Amino acid sequence: INRLPDGRIVGDVDFEGVKEKASWITPVPGGAGPMTVTMLIENTLRSAELRLGKGQGIGHEGWDAAVVGGHLGLLPEKLHV
Repeated sequence: INRLPDGRIVGDVDFEGVKEKASWITPVPGGAGPMTVTMLIENTLRSAELRLGKGQGIGHEGWDAAVVGGHLGLLPEKLHV
């Protein structure tokens, strides 16, 4: 996802070039919903913990969703916890 100088948000895929090859293409904006964002955040945190050598990855306990969301630039109204 990229923001153009005129403020528009666009994807990084040439839709016309890949539409016959790709099974699914997520539209931008609006393509990644709250569940997708949640799973991306969870996987990012899990990966960071594993890389730091802290065991099997994170659980849901111990992480304040508002704090994590703030660090990721998510608006509070987009967090459904």
